[in-house]
Amino acid sequence: MPTSFDGLFWFALTLLPLVFLQRLLHREIQAVLLILSRSPEFTIAMFSIIFWPGVLLHEFSHYLMAVILGVRTARFSLVPQMLPDGRLQLGYVETVKTDIVRDSLIGAAPLFSGGLIVAYLAVTRLDLLPLWDVFRNGQFNLFLMGVSVLPQVKDFPIWFYLVFTISSTMLPSRSDRHAWTPLGVGIIVLIALAVLAGAGPWMLEHLAPLLNDFMRVTAVIFGLSAALHAALVLPIALIHFVLARITGVDVK
Repeated sequence: MPTSFDGLFWFALTLLPLVFLQRLLHREIQAVLLILSRSPEFTIAMFSIIFWPGVLLHEFSHYLMAVILGVRTARFSLVPQMLPDGRLQLGYVETVKTDIVRDSLIGAAPLFSGGLIVAYLAVTRLDLLPLWDVFRNGQFNLFLMGVSVLPQVKDFPIWFYLVFTISSTMLPSRSDRHAWTPLGVGIIVLIALAVLAGAGPWMLEHLAPLLNDFMRVTAVIFGLSAALHAALVLPIALIHFVLARITGVDVK
């Protein structure tokens, strides 16, 4: 793979595990809460409280982007509710439907804001960037040593909790992505027309490096977030397993 496109490779390599681990961890947390309480209402309430900082940032990002783009907003809610398809909706912001560009930017706003805050906290408060570098280079012994000393960081529980909740809620939901497909098709058509017009070499020289750098930075954020989720999945899954064996009750 050409070096100029390695950002796309790392983007895909980190996004897919993050999506999988996020869903798995959310499911395990809900299972533990449900086994302990035997109450779906309590489980939803506690799950919402755990992720409240991330949900607040997610929905406020939608709202702020809509205001910046001049799109009228209707209702704003942080009250969790079950959707007809069985998914749990922790909050929402209703906006007036507009063009696909503004709809796409509003939908992507939590990813921008969440990614920036996760990057800031990870680099300036938890100093996770060196851990990512040694992990990416396959130096797993150094990686494990670095993880073992993380709890010694000042105010570690606070920063760890914020990075976790924000990174776990920053990915756009299905409804957030509703305008991405037509926008993506439009961008692909424009690129194809530009290539046919002879602008391909210019785009490879001037635009491709910028896009690659953006992908690489995003991949670092996704990679750190995925590693954080991976570190939590095993202990939560173990708690789930032990509780199921003790109580004789499990969640499928």
